Amino acid sequence: MLKGKVAIITGSTSGIGLGVARKLAASGADIVLNGFGDAAEIEAVRSGIEADFGVKARYSAADMTKPDQIKAMVDETVAAFGSVDILVNNAGIQHTAPVTEFPAERWDSVIAINLSAVFHGIQSALPHMQAKGWGRIINIASVHGLVASVNKAAYVAAKHGVIGLTKVVALENAEGGITCNAICPGWVLTPLVQKQIDALAAREGISETEAKVKLLSEKQPSKQFTTPEELGDLAVFLSSPAAANIKGAALTVDGGWTAQ
Repeated sequence: MLKGKVAIITGSTSGIGLGVARKLAASGADIVLNGFGDAAEIEAVRSGIEADFGVKARYSAADMTKPDQIKAMVDETVAAFGSVDILVNNAGIQHTAPVTEFPAERWDSVIAINLSAVFHGIQSALPHMQAKGWGRIINIASVHGLVASVNKAAYVAAKHGVIGLTKVVALENAEGGITCNAICPGWVLTPLVQKQIDALAAREGISETEAKVKLLSEKQPSKQFTTPEELGDLAVFLSSPAAANIKGAALTVDGGWTAQ
């Protein structure tokens, strides 16, 4: 379905971003991966995508805190592949602390990666999409773009901002073939979350299964994790012709979290 399309996915060397990248590749899109990690592991991921799906895959080490590197990533993608058709803004970091104790430098870094990088990526990619009259911008926000939790001031502020930015970009391009939407996951089973589960199990002397239920029970009524692959399937749908008139939406995948 996406054969001939080119997708950039930020923060895609693991977790949600990698799940989305693999699903887009499975639908035929050529892929640009981005993120940090061990060079050999990243190359294994990149070459694995090419081997598994018969598409082209590149890697960009662009630092999402640096606007000039974000623009260079987009420009290099266009130079290599001829276009950028799909932009998935996924890169993100987290820091937790009460507002009165939140380090200013951590606030700045969370806002830079979780919000400002989304703006800079869109600003760089959008002219290429407008020139073709087609594009899909998919921002991986969070349930925390819609509701709040304590000790997450920067993350919640950034994700609320992402949803607002999503709406503006959608409205500015409402009459063309470009869409901009946000996906808002709740708890997703990623390597980072698995570490939290393992730590909880060890700390409280309970099984991994019990730790998962305990973690989920606080917020997510389904008591089931969303998977990166499920979010990837949603990204594929948003990139499809069927989603051409979905513009400015914040789509929750949260097991009922925000329905409460």
